Amino acid sequence: MPPVLIENLQYPIGRFTYNPSFSEEELAKHTQRIRELPARLNALLQHLDPQHWDTPYRPGGWDVRQVVHHLADSHANAFMRFKLALTENHPTIKPYLEERWAETPDSLLVAPSVSAQLVEALHARWATLIEHMKPEDWRKTLFHPERRRDITLWEMLALYAWHGEHHLGHIQLVMGGGN
Repeated sequence: MPPVLIENLQYPIGRFTYNPSFSEEELAKHTQRIRELPARLNALLQHLDPQHWDTPYRPGGWDVRQVVHHLADSHANAFMRFKLALTENHPTIKPYLEERWAETPDSLLVAPSVSAQLVEALHARWATLIEHMKPEDWRKTLFHPERRRDITLWEMLALYAWHGEHHLGHIQLVMGGGN
């Protein structure tokens, strides 16, 4: 498969780009993406035949089941990292091996709807937290040991707003549509 085609399948909405400039407009856009992800995920899953749960979105990629469980795992970790950064002074986060998490029995056997429910509950709390953060909270940082750098909560918000859209794009690929 040509590298450009693989890139388009791997990143159906494009790679993450970060704008460090804080704006109320960007905050509202990112917050809306966090708040709306569960409904958008559930809408896609309702239109997906269960026989497609085990269909990968690209050769060598995760199947839909793994993508949905990864969303729950990843966003749960992100929520906890947000809370750590808000309640501790510059915490060092614990990275995890997402590829291995996608191979655990719960990620391979449990229906995606279970993780969709988790994402729904998690995002209700996360969006509420985001909506009540103070402007200075967005400058709070955590240290990511794998990336060997500090990450602000503003960057985290932008990343996870993108991350949800990114994986919705993967599910749409399995459904036969693009973005």
